[in-house]
Amino acid sequence: MKFGTRSRPVAALIIISAVLSVGYLWPGEGRAAPDVEESRVTKFRAERDKEFRDPKESPLEVAELPLFRGLSYYKIDPRYRLQARFRRTPDEKKFNMPTSSGTTKVYLKYGELTFSLEGHQYVLAVFQSEALAKTEKYKNYLLIPFRDATSGKETYGGGRYIDFEIPGGEEVTLDFNLSYNPSCAYSHRYNCPIPPPENRLSSKIKAGEKVYRKLAEKARAI
Repeated sequence: MKFGTRSRPVAALIIISAVLSVGYLWPGEGRAAPDVEESRVTKFRAERDKEFRDPKESPLEVAELPLFRGLSYYKIDPRYRLQARFRRTPDEKKFNMPTSSGTTKVYLKYGELTFSLEGHQYVLAVFQSEALAKTEKYKNYLLIPFRDATSGKETYGGGRYIDFEIPGGEEVTLDFNLSYNPSCAYSHRYNCPIPPPENRLSSKIKAGEKVYRKLAEKARAI
C-alpha cells in the first residue's frame, strides 16, 4: 500500500486492488496447498514489478525508470507463512500515526494478530486507514506496518508493510513472503506511515521484499 502526497494516489489503489485479488489471508478456507500459496506470492510480485515499470504508476523517479530491472526479494520461504489468531480490539480510538514526512495520518487500531516464530510468540497490531474505510471498495482493507531485525540492513530501514483484509474468523494465515516496501523507500514524494513500537519484531524476517538498491549503487558495491 502506498500513501503518497495525495489523499488517494492512483497507484496505491491499483496495487491494493491487485493485492486483495491475490488474497493475503484466507479466513475460513483452511490452509491452501503450498503450490497455490506460492503462486499467490509470485503473482503479487509480478504485479508489483509491472507497476514499477509503468511511468504512470511507478514510485521511482523518472530518471531511474530506464535503470529498473525489478525489485529484490527473498526466496519464497514457507517457514514465514504462519497460522495466526486474529483478535478484534473494538474499544480503540482513532489516532494520528506518524509518517515519513513528519506529518500524520488518521488510523484506528482494528485488531491484533498473535503468532509464533522461532520459538517466540509475537503480537502484531493491525490498523485501518480512516480515509480508505470511507470508500466502498476498500472499506475492508487493513494494514500491518512492521519492522524486524533485518530493517536497515537487508530490508528497508523504515520498515515494511503487509496488506490485510478484515477476516471472517479468528484463524488466519499471515504470510511474510508478501511483505513489501512502502513507496517512500523509493522517493521522497510519498508520505508513509511509520511502524509503531508495538510492531517491531526481534526476529529476522528473511522473507518478502529486500532493500532497493539502484543499478549505479550495485555497480559501486562490486
